[in-house]
Parts: sequence; C-alpha cells; structure tokens
Amino acid sequence: MAEIKSTMELVMERAAGFGKATNEDIQREEAQKKGMRLTAEYLDNTLAGLMDTLLSMDKTTQTAVRIGMVESLLRNIFLPRDVIQQERAEKAADGLSELAGGAGDISVICQELKQIIGGYMQHRDEVRGQFEEQMKMQYQHALAQQGIEGSEINIDLTAQPKFQEEWGKIEVELNSRYNEALEQHKMNVKQRMGA
Repeated sequence: MAEIKSTMELVMERAAGFGKATNEDIQREEAQKKGMRLTAEYLDNTLAGLMDTLLSMDKTTQTAVRIGMVESLLRNIFLPRDVIQQERAEKAADGLSELAGGAGDISVICQELKQIIGGYMQHRDEVRGQFEEQMKMQYQHALAQQGIEGSEINIDLTAQPKFQEEWGKIEVELNSRYNEALEQHKMNVKQRMGA
C-alpha cells in the first residue's frame, strides 16, 4: 500500500507541475504575441516589412516572434466578402512569402493562395450575378402569368427571403470548395515554415 501511495504522490506532484509555466515558456509566449501584434501592424499598413523588423530583434526571440507572425498571417488568409478583405488576405500571403525569405516552394504556394482568393471573389460575383438574373426571369415569368408586366413593379429581389435562402445554399457550397483548397495550401505553408 505504501508503494501505491508513493506512486500516487508522484503522479499528483507531476500534475501540479503541469499548470506552472517556466520563465522560458512565458518569454516564448510573449514573443509570439509580439509577432502577432507586429503582423497586425503590417496588415494595417503601419509597419513596412516583417522580415526587416524580425531581423532587427534579439536573436534569442526571433524564432518565437516569427512563429507568432506566421500563425497570425495564416489566420488572415480566408475567403473574403469584399475587396478590402481580399486585399488583406492577399497581403497576408505576401507576408508569408517575405518571411520565407523568397523560398521558391513557399512563394509558389503563396501565389496559389492569392489566386484562390482572387478566383473565389470573381467566381462568387459571377455566380451571384447569374443567380440574380435567373431569379429576375422567374419573377417576371410569374408576373406575366398573372397578366402583370414586370417593368410595372419595382422590387429588390435580393432582399426577398426566398432569394436569401437560395443564395445562402449556393454560397455555402461555393465556400466549401474554395475553403478546402485554401486550408490545404495553408497547411502546406505551416508545415514548411515550422509554425
């Protein structure tokens, strides 16, 4: 029984130690947070370049700051809803390429990320335009069957619940396809950059 108790005590001591961060852990976490803050400044156009900033730092913190930068840049690569978000996501891809030091494989992946983002925006706009046109034709056909000329009534079809519901389904499917490609590329970058 004494043997079991001492083993239990060892387990309890180890468990108590898990919750305590070492000074090194705290410094590494602070450096990663600093990298994330610097990335936010870069994406907001208040910091010119990530690599120059990183190289100007103390060598002991550069790795942790770089990891924070990479993580933050990857989080800012997403399917945009508008041009401003598109520019931010593309700038994040440029930042990754810069941090990679122009490494060919990562630069290629970052270019592909930008193509996915741009292609998504273009494809989404085309699909939405076609869908709006289709709904307009259906609406005009329904009015014609009732003997009403479509030009006599002015209704914003995009505000109608039926339009919103159907467009939501289309957009979910479109987002799913593009997100899959985006996430795969982001995972490749993350693995190659050691984040």
